[in-house]
Amino acid sequence: MMNENQFSDEFHSLNELIQQYENLRDGRAHAFLDEDSFEQIIDYYDDQDQLQYAIQAAEYGIEQFPYCSLLLLKKANLLIETRHYQDALGILERVEALDPMDINLHVLKADVYLGMNQHEKAIKLLETQALRFEGEDRTDLLLELADVYDDCEEFDKVFDCLKRVLEHEPGNEEALHKICFWTEFTGRAEESIRLHKAIIDEHPYTELAWFNLGTAYQGLKLYEKAIDAYQYAIAVNDKFEYAYRNMADAYMRIRKYPEAIETLQRHLEIARPEDVIYEALGHCYEKQKKYDQARYYFRKAYHLNPDDERLYYRIASTFMQEENWPAAVKYLQTAHKINVLSLEYVLALCECFIQQEQYKDALTHLLEGVRLHPASVRVRSCLVRCLFLAGFYEEGEVQLDRARKATGDKPVYQYYHCALLLASGRTKEGLLQLDLALSAAPRQVKKLITLYPAALQHKGVIDLIARHKHNR
Repeated sequence: MMNENQFSDEFHSLNELIQQYENLRDGRAHAFLDEDSFEQIIDYYDDQDQLQYAIQAAEYGIEQFPYCSLLLLKKANLLIETRHYQDALGILERVEALDPMDINLHVLKADVYLGMNQHEKAIKLLETQALRFEGEDRTDLLLELADVYDDCEEFDKVFDCLKRVLEHEPGNEEALHKICFWTEFTGRAEESIRLHKAIIDEHPYTELAWFNLGTAYQGLKLYEKAIDAYQYAIAVNDKFEYAYRNMADAYMRIRKYPEAIETLQRHLEIARPEDVIYEALGHCYEKQKKYDQARYYFRKAYHLNPDDERLYYRIASTFMQEENWPAAVKYLQTAHKINVLSLEYVLALCECFIQQEQYKDALTHLLEGVRLHPASVRVRSCLVRCLFLAGFYEEGEVQLDRARKATGDKPVYQYYHCALLLASGRTKEGLLQLDLALSAAPRQVKKLITLYPAALQHKGVIDLIARHKHNR
């Protein structure tokens, strides 16, 4: 590691170099500057975003050393950065005459073609040169080619390029990182499995290959196999954060919540706390009906990300499952305040108010929900349900009529209309609505029974349900 004295010496040395170059530029006495010195000077101005000074320094260097391909490439790169593509191409042709096997020449030439929107030329150049070069140079050209295909939105060819890199150099970390994403994006999980199995057979301690194998299995919903692959990745590197994340997700997918919790806890031991990890822990405890522990982790999550209204909603959901409606309302109101457009929060709030028979509060929120989401069948049917439970049968029919005009007739409306009619003593009309509803969606009859259990006391209702069941 560089100590402070070394850094200070290099800083002073660079300052002296810049001063010598400025003396040269201004026609004053100066020390001799070699090719390496010009390279450092160009890089200095480039790092300072003083591109015109960097180009000028490159030109001075090329005057001194006209056959130095490195300085020519530096100037070409700067010309590309400043979008002087034709000038850059002219410089690169000079380099090609000097050193046609310099890989940087071909990479920069491809960049010029891309800058000029000549993607086919860039692809042809890189494909041709990738066949001419070996070793790391071929790898670099194929990775550059993958980026060009990405730019052209030829995504399967991106995957193909990365596959070629790994067949050529199985341990290339850049390709291993990238192909994980492109496997999922292109849906080529089976091909990825074959590729990474071949890599692992030859190089069994390649942690990224094990990880990619796991993600490919996970993409095919083969969660047990994915978990096995992640465990091998962790055996190679027990601080592999993303392997723990994905493995926990796989455990959750197959409802192995204790194993998921253990994996997430291990992740917390090796990495900085994150809201998504705490939320996942809360989810696991919630699924096990351990609501206190679930809330503990959801709270830890929102302390890290207080603007994520979903976390307040998730805490509210645990209270709702415990039928602790007042506590649920408190958190739902916070979620709703952060995101007033969420229909989910409105419906949950209304359910809490309905369960407490606070119909006025429920109706206030539902009417606002209808205003914001006029095409939502859920909010309109919930409004009718609330009016029914509050005993406002006539207003319920008015809102049903509006709902049908806004969203079309739905079986749920027919069942709710039946309940309104039966409850207000209009049995014949109610049975007519029930007949229509049973014809359209017989399995939804529970919507009527849940809303109005007393409907089962009507012989006509029982007979009608039985007749439709017999006909089916």
